Amino acid sequence: MRNSSWNDLVSMIEGKKLSYQPAGFIIDSPWIPGWYGISTIDYYSSDELWLKSNLKAVNMFPDTWFLPGFWSEYGMCTEPSAFGARMVYFQDGFPHADRVLDSIEDADLLPQPNVKTDGMLPFMINRLKINQKAINEADHQIRFAVARGPLNVASFLMGTTEFMLALAMDPEGSHRLITKITDFICDWISWQKECFPSIEGLLILDDIVGFVGEPEFNEFVLPYFKKIFSVTGAKARFLHNDAEGLITAPRLSEMGVNMFNFSFNHSMGEIRDLAGPDVILVGNVPGRDVLAQGTPDQVSEAVRKAFGEIKNHENIIWSAGGGMPPEVSNENIHAFINTVKDLSK
Repeated sequence: MRNSSWNDLVSMIEGKKLSYQPAGFIIDSPWIPGWYGISTIDYYSSDELWLKSNLKAVNMFPDTWFLPGFWSEYGMCTEPSAFGARMVYFQDGFPHADRVLDSIEDADLLPQPNVKTDGMLPFMINRLKINQKAINEADHQIRFAVARGPLNVASFLMGTTEFMLALAMDPEGSHRLITKITDFICDWISWQKECFPSIEGLLILDDIVGFVGEPEFNEFVLPYFKKIFSVTGAKARFLHNDAEGLITAPRLSEMGVNMFNFSFNHSMGEIRDLAGPDVILVGNVPGRDVLAQGTPDQVSEAVRKAFGEIKNHENIIWSAGGGMPPEVSNENIHAFINTVKDLSK
């Protein structure tokens, strides 16, 4: 993140009121390569193109908060690769990781990954080390450790349907799997922080937490996320869950979360009432249907609608209800940013 943006974010977290309404977006490989004009595989395989495309984004929209900022990632394969998942990449398309578990009973056979050596993790760290000087010279710092959450990783390792069935049919085995993954995530976060002391934020992405009921949330989500969000003492503790969020939102503070990116299917006011006044909400314009496929006028209208859904506009980063999807144009981003500025006056 740009240093001034990070400082303002910390001020928000500390309860201070900003003089403006911030606009920001979660950006990574679904959007950046196509927007920059390169293939997805070029983005993943070239440190130079990765840096140049991220620099172009932050320089073209200098007042926008891009989260987490210079995200070193290899799509959904990143964390599963450390557990030995076969990674499948395409020239232009989303990669995927093949399953490594046939059943929950096989979870005990999974090795505990070494986050310094296993899968794509060393490449993620090294990409940041190679480009850290250029990032810093652009007035940015590596501010966030990033990982996908334990339920999300489990769904990659054994399949979403199979994992959801395991939660119901074999809770003890599910706990063993989630514990193993949680320990891995904590190690991975801690290693990122050790490699880059400028990290004072944490972004965890997990949509599967939106697929469980309240009893399952209390048993399989809450204790593990509390551990993850406490591991490094991060100032910014950011959860992305753009699936169902009505069970998650009231428990954010208990989980240790102080920033929440949620589904556009929930109104800003609804999530504020559930989350409380202190959690920073990150949303809430539909990404694919409006930001990517809409006109600038439709983007502006959606931003105005989001503003109208909530009376108090403090502790909000105006954004998409999820990450930045593919094919969002410069014109639509400018329409979004300009509307936020107009409504902030």
